[in-house]
Amino acid sequence: MGKVRARKETGNLYLDFMFLGLRCREQTALTNTPANHKRAEAVLQRVEAKIVLDQFDYAEQFPGSKNVIKVRERLSALETHTSSVFKIKQEDSAPLFTDFAELWFEETRVQWRTSHHRNVKAVLDSSLKPAFGKMQLDQICKAAILSFRSELAKRPGRNATGLMSPKTINTHMGVLRMIMTEAADRFGFLSPYRNIKPLKLQRSHIEPFSLEDVNRIIDKVREDYRNYYTLRFYSGMRTGEVDGLRWEHVDFQNRLILVRETLVGGRTEYTKTNGSQREIQMLGPVFDALQDQYLRTGKLSRYVFCNNKGEPLDHCNVTKRIWYPLLRHLGLKKRRPYQTRHTAATLFLASGENPEWVARMLGHTTTEMLFRVYSRYIPNLTRQDGSAFERLVTTRYIETENDDA
Repeated sequence: MGKVRARKETGNLYLDFMFLGLRCREQTALTNTPANHKRAEAVLQRVEAKIVLDQFDYAEQFPGSKNVIKVRERLSALETHTSSVFKIKQEDSAPLFTDFAELWFEETRVQWRTSHHRNVKAVLDSSLKPAFGKMQLDQICKAAILSFRSELAKRPGRNATGLMSPKTINTHMGVLRMIMTEAADRFGFLSPYRNIKPLKLQRSHIEPFSLEDVNRIIDKVREDYRNYYTLRFYSGMRTGEVDGLRWEHVDFQNRLILVRETLVGGRTEYTKTNGSQREIQMLGPVFDALQDQYLRTGKLSRYVFCNNKGEPLDHCNVTKRIWYPLLRHLGLKKRRPYQTRHTAATLFLASGENPEWVARMLGHTTTEMLFRVYSRYIPNLTRQDGSAFERLVTTRYIETENDDA
C-alpha cells in the first residue's frame, strides 16, 4: 500500500508507492494541507488501481519523471529473467503467495524440530494458503492481514470460549510474518506486516494436585500404569520425556535418569531446548518404580514404558483411556496430564528443596520461572511472606505491654 508523504525540506507532498518491485517516489507541487492531502490520496488510489488492473503506464502518468528510465530497465530485466523456481512474467512484480510459501518452507525446515515442521506445515495448508495462496506477494496489504486475523478469531478451537485461542492465532500470524518479511526482502517491497503486534495472552494458571491427591491417584490407577504415574509425579519430567525414555538412559548404579530425547508424534528427537538436556536424581519412589518397571519391560523393549508390542506409548490414547477416566472415578477435577509436572515442582518446593536444585530437575536454566509460576502455592518459599514482619511486630507489641505493666 502506497503513502502520501511530505518532504521535510519543502513541505510539499509526494507519492510513495511500489511498482514492479521498485519503490517509486513522485513529487507534487501541493503543499501539506488537509485538502491537498486528500487530492494527492485520490491520485495515488487511481495509480494503485491501474497497477492492480495491469493498466498502468508510468510514462503516461508521470511524463518527464526520472523514474521512467528505471521502470523501463526493470521491465526489460523482467522479460529476460527466469528464476530457477519461478518464471516472473512482465506483469508480475512478485510470485504468488503459495509458490513462495512452499519455497520458503523447504528452505527453512532444516532449522526446525520434526514437531515444529509439522505444525508449520499444518498452518500453511489449513490457513495461509487458502487465504492468500492466489495473491501476489506484493499485493497483500495490511488490511487483508488484519481481516485474516479477525477470521481466525471466529474459528472453533479448544479455548474456554470454544474459539481459537489468542496463542494459536499468534502462531498462525507468526508464520505469515516470517514469510512476508522474507518475501519483502527478496522482491524489494515493504512488508505489509510491519507494526502488527501479537495479541495479548492471558496469564495461564497451574492447578497442581495435593500430596493426598497424588497418593490416591497412584493407589487407584491401573497396576500396569502405576510406575508410569509415579515417575511423572515425582520426577517433574515432561510427557514426551517420559514416553521417550529408553533403558540406556536409566542409570541405576548412580540413581540418575539421563534426559536426552523426547517423543513427538511417535518419534524420538532432541529435547525441547538445550537446557532440557539434564540428569534427574532418582528419588526413593522413582527408583523403586523403575526397578519394578525393568522387571516388566526391560527385556521387552528399549523403551521404559511401552505397549504389548514394545512400542512407545501413545500419550493421547493413555490420556483418554487411563488418565481422564481415573480422575472422574476419584471425583477430581479434570486436568491435563501436564499438571503432574507442576505438581512435582510444587511438592519439591513445599518440602524446602533448594530452588536451584528444583530448576535443574525441571530443566530450567534459571529459577525465574519457579518464583513467577509456583510462588503462590508455597507461602514460605522465599521467607518473604509477611511472617517475619508479623513476628517482629508481635514481639515489639508484647514488649511494649510488658513495659507499660
